[in-house]
Amino acid sequence: MSAQSLDYRELVEPFRGELQAHCYRMLGSLQDAEDALQETLTNAWRALPRFEGRSSLRSWLYRIATNVCLKVIERRPRRVLPLDYGPAADPHDAPAEPLVESVWVEPYPDSVLGPEAGYEQRESVELAFIAALQLLPPGQRAVLILRDVLGFSGSEVADVLETTPAAVYSSLQRAHKTVAERLPERSQQATLRALGDERLGALVERYVRAWQEGDVDAVVALLTEDATVTMPPRPTWFRGRTVVRDFLREYPLAGDTRSLLVRAGINGQLAFGHYFAEGENFVPHGIAVLTLRGDRIEDITTFLEPDLFGPLGLPLSVRRAA
Repeated sequence: MSAQSLDYRELVEPFRGELQAHCYRMLGSLQDAEDALQETLTNAWRALPRFEGRSSLRSWLYRIATNVCLKVIERRPRRVLPLDYGPAADPHDAPAEPLVESVWVEPYPDSVLGPEAGYEQRESVELAFIAALQLLPPGQRAVLILRDVLGFSGSEVADVLETTPAAVYSSLQRAHKTVAERLPERSQQATLRALGDERLGALVERYVRAWQEGDVDAVVALLTEDATVTMPPRPTWFRGRTVVRDFLREYPLAGDTRSLLVRAGINGQLAFGHYFAEGENFVPHGIAVLTLRGDRIEDITTFLEPDLFGPLGLPLSVRRAA
């Protein structure tokens, strides 16, 4: 093994997890983030002999990762959630077909952040924050993430983006205004902490039992009056308890469909892998990420992408009990 290989492993590898999270915040996609991370690490490997230490290693790596992400953004459409894509649907209409193009924000596993991840790190991958970031121009997005999430100084951000501190400050002010208009008053981290383990546990138990027993009214009883249900990659979404009740009765909870829910750590939020019975097994259906308002659910975003179960650490099938 060459000296450069040893230097690279010792210096760069410890930053892998946080660099991937940075790419996810920039791009809103787990797969895009992984691809951007690999390109970042390759570029860092090639450039390491030229690293002169004029900036910190961390800011140097973030400069590479940010530039990789900005190039990705140039060549693909902005990622959104269904609420930003079109109007709410009638519950009696069949859900629209999934869109072929990759336009959707994707879920992100908490495991990448690590058990030592703090409150702010988990808050910065919540779905509402990630979706709001994607609405920002790329430069503003990078400034807000580097300054507010990662804690770089204004001069460090200017160095990463090869601009001036004054330009950084101006971009940050505009980014703050846009994001503030989109985010709820309380983050999911704050909501979960306020609920406490006992009340959260009771909510989880009621939600899981309602789905697994196919009890539409029990599911709806847990929702806020203005609750939304979205299902990317399908653009169809619904708003309001009555509308959601009609949709559940007509589609996912119609007939004798049997469900299994497995708790998951995704986007720093309450989340589940959702399985439907098929033969002798439960097979992946969707990844449900819940947004809470107090002790009620104000949004269920179910990513209907079974291919994401493996990357998110969920089992690919579960044997049905005899």
